[in-house]
Amino acid sequence: MAKSKKISNLLVAFLLVDALILGAVGSYYFSQKSFDRRLAKIEAQNPENLVKEATAKVLPAQGYTTKLKWGDIVKKLVEVGAIDPAKYQQIYNSKTNGAEQLSLLEGESDQAISIDENNAYFVVNTLWALGLTQKSQVLDEGPMRTGGTDTGNFASTGGWTLGTKAAMELYSSEELIPLTEEQQKLVQKIAANVYRPCCGNSVAFPDCNHGMAALGYIELAVANGLNEEQIYQDLLAFNSFWFPDTYVEMA
Repeated sequence: MAKSKKISNLLVAFLLVDALILGAVGSYYFSQKSFDRRLAKIEAQNPENLVKEATAKVLPAQGYTTKLKWGDIVKKLVEVGAIDPAKYQQIYNSKTNGAEQLSLLEGESDQAISIDENNAYFVVNTLWALGLTQKSQVLDEGPMRTGGTDTGNFASTGGWTLGTKAAMELYSSEELIPLTEEQQKLVQKIAANVYRPCCGNSVAFPDCNHGMAALGYIELAVANGLNEEQIYQDLLAFNSFWFPDTYVEMA
C-alpha cells in the first residue's frame, strides 16, 4: 500500500510538472503568434505613417506637464547670478515664443514645469543653471571632481555663459533647494540610473548641459517629495524633447 501511494504521489508530481511545462510552452507559442501578428501589421504600414505615429507618442503636440511648479526657483537663480536677465531677454522674447517664460525671472510663479517643442531649450537652460549652482554631493563627490579632468573644462561648466558670474564661481555654491542628507543620497541614486544619448554618461556624471539640467530637476523633484518612478517618467519626457531624433527612432 505504501509503495502504491508513493508511486501515486510521483505520478501526480510528474503530471503537475508536465502541465506546467505545457502551459509555459503554450503561453510562449501564443505570445509569439501575437507578436508575429503585431509585427506583420507594423510592417504592412506605410513607413511615413509609422514615423508620424511614433513621433506623436514620443513628442505629443500638447507637450508634457510635470507635477511641479517653477515657484521662485528661477528668481533665486537670477539673484545669485546664475542667470543674467539681459542675456535671457536676448534669447527668449516675443519673436522666439519665449516671452511667457521671461515672467519666471521676476518672482514666484504657479506655472507648472512643462516641456514641448517650443520651450525645450528654455527648460534645459534653466534647469542647467539650477543643476550647476545647487549645492550637491553629486558635484562635490562624484566624477566631476574625482575623474581627473579639470572641473571647469566640461561642457556643462565651461559652456555656461548665461549668468552674471562665471560657471566655476557658481558650481555647487548655493543651497537654493534645502536637501537633507537622506535626500542628497536619493538624488545620487536616481542620478546614477538616468542616462542620456548625447554622451552615454549618467546624470551622476553631468558633464554636459542635458546632464546638469537633469540633475537640477532631480534635486527639485526630490525636495518636493516626488517618488522615484515619477521622476524617471518626467526625465524620460525631458530627454524625448531634448533628443527627439533618438527617441523617435527608438520608438
